[in-house]
Amino acid sequence: MIMQKILLMIIFISTLALGQTADEIIKEAEDAVKGENSSAVIVMTIKTKDYTRMLEMESWWIGNNKALIVTKAPKKEAGNKTLKIGNEMWSYLHNTETTIKIPPSMMLQSWNGSDFTNDDLVRESNLNRDYDANVIAKEKIAGEESWKIELIPKPDAPVVWGKIYYWVRKSDYLPALVQYYDEKGKMIRYMTYTDIKIFHGKILPGEWTMYSKTEDERKTMIKLKDIRFDVQIPERKFSFQELESGN
Repeated sequence: MIMQKILLMIIFISTLALGQTADEIIKEAEDAVKGENSSAVIVMTIKTKDYTRMLEMESWWIGNNKALIVTKAPKKEAGNKTLKIGNEMWSYLHNTETTIKIPPSMMLQSWNGSDFTNDDLVRESNLNRDYDANVIAKEKIAGEESWKIELIPKPDAPVVWGKIYYWVRKSDYLPALVQYYDEKGKMIRYMTYTDIKIFHGKILPGEWTMYSKTEDERKTMIKLKDIRFDVQIPERKFSFQELESGN
């Protein structure tokens, strides 16, 4: 009994000395791949057993509150845009010059035919606010020592997932792997973060890949061609005038 108390005290003191809780680790990981303001050029590749589809896009973000995403290629889809303001989202189809507001009933549908949903874009993601987080293991992911954190939704939290497992690299606090489970405990999808590189002085995963667990041989890869943080973005960028412009 005495030895158990001593061991518990050592663990407690070590935790205090480290000064890191699961919430703090998650926040570090989320902050590592986000900035207050950012602009990026990305290539998104959607692969299934039947086809491969590639899109090049440019995006501008103010935190997670406002975003404009513009498709640049292929030519037949160039000019299509997505505007996000808070929890609302609109899509503009260049060929028909039509603007569509995405209703709540469509939030879980695929965004742009990918393995990401409309909800992934519009949700004001705050894992610390919406989930109870606990470090449950330390494991190696792609050779990197990582914390494995279990995220369970808080009561009445407006979230989609019944549980999330989130691995964070100990060396640089970058996310390494995220698994998403439904309320019945079935894994629906998972995302890997690979190709670590430096973008304008900031270390980031250069490739983010979302794998479907409900459809064989299906995945969506996002490859960062360029990304800049803390850039000046005019407010008019997130307007309907900008959304419906021909640029």
